[in-house]
Amino acid sequence: MAYPKDLLAPDEEIVVDERTHWKALIGAVATTILALVLGGLAWWWMASVEWSSGLETGVGIAVAVTLIVFVVWLAVSPYIRWATTHFVITDRRVIYRTGVFTKSGIDIPLARVNSVQFRHGFIDQLFRTGTLIIESASDDPLEFNDIPNVEKVHAILYHQVNEVIEDEDER
Repeated sequence: MAYPKDLLAPDEEIVVDERTHWKALIGAVATTILALVLGGLAWWWMASVEWSSGLETGVGIAVAVTLIVFVVWLAVSPYIRWATTHFVITDRRVIYRTGVFTKSGIDIPLARVNSVQFRHGFIDQLFRTGTLIIESASDDPLEFNDIPNVEKVHAILYHQVNEVIEDEDER
């Protein structure tokens, strides 16, 4: 889902619209697989033990509820966080939004950006992702993790910042 255009200023154009990289979901996928394996082992173990029918039902419900809570907490919530996170560069600002029930965000006007850096280690290079670091006029540097194609985004942002500076110099 793209960033909503109705949240932009008039005549503001989106240059980059990204979610965090899908590698942020690897833990959620691994958690789901682990939960399914544990659920299968619990079901197999319960089938091999003699239980009274009421106790078997109670233990089965407890195991199922535990697995559902485990999966929702460690797998579904990271997916929702990923799906609702937007990193957007427009011709005027950098926008970062995340959250469903508790939303948070930051807007950085391009005119206030002092420096743009990126960092990615070996694993990030394999996934073609990394951390984008933006230093603005009066704040500590902001780090945006797991930005896809971070080098390309870095170059685009740097170009946009230079265009804003050149436009201000012409005035």
